[in-house]
Amino acid sequence: MLYKMFASGVSQRRAAKILGIDKKTAVRCFRFLAEQARVAHQKTLEPFMEQQLTKVQFDDLETSEHTKCKPLSVALAVEPKTRKILSFQVSKMPAKGLLSKIALEKYGYRPDERMHGLKRLFQDISLFVAPDAEFTSDENPHYPRILRKHFPKSTHIQVKGGRGAITGQGELKKLRFDPIFALNHTCAMLRANMNRLFRRTWCTTKNVFGLIDHLSIYTHYHNTRLTNFSDGSGVS
Repeated sequence: MLYKMFASGVSQRRAAKILGIDKKTAVRCFRFLAEQARVAHQKTLEPFMEQQLTKVQFDDLETSEHTKCKPLSVALAVEPKTRKILSFQVSKMPAKGLLSKIALEKYGYRPDERMHGLKRLFQDISLFVAPDAEFTSDENPHYPRILRKHFPKSTHIQVKGGRGAITGQGELKKLRFDPIFALNHTCAMLRANMNRLFRRTWCTTKNVFGLIDHLSIYTHYHNTRLTNFSDGSGVS
């Protein structure tokens, strides 16, 4: 039940109250389930070791650590036909816009680790993605250089992003045809099913490791319960 709740928008504290257990027990189960999910996730990707994937969509999703002055980036890679989450990486990033000055004065310098996270993402998926695979992303100017370093034989298609729609937690775009719909739909599902990623919520990430654990649990639930291999494998 806790596994289902943590992947369905229920907080650790509320899950403990619903099941009548101590909140510390819920926390311990949360960490245990995350470890189990990471191991299980690697096993679900084993079939792609022999039949490597030929198409991948990637981008990042932004959230925060305790306060919006300490933003985090979640780099995400998705197989477009099945919408399976292949891998994710969490990185720190500095605040932008009006919050940048406030964040600097209150918390000091915050390094931008997004490119390092993207490198880790490509290293992670290199075992089961074909060297000449087709990658699709938005028009971030840093993406081509990093992708070329890890997948020099790949094809990179960059598409223009659109404005966020009201539906889909702002992740789905106001486009007749969205070339990276699988990725944006997955990001929308992340925001709809992880309470700490809701657009309007008081359940915030207190540290990076908690977010990583929660993403691990949801990734396994998403890949095994919410998506189906029968709608296309995407293998070469």
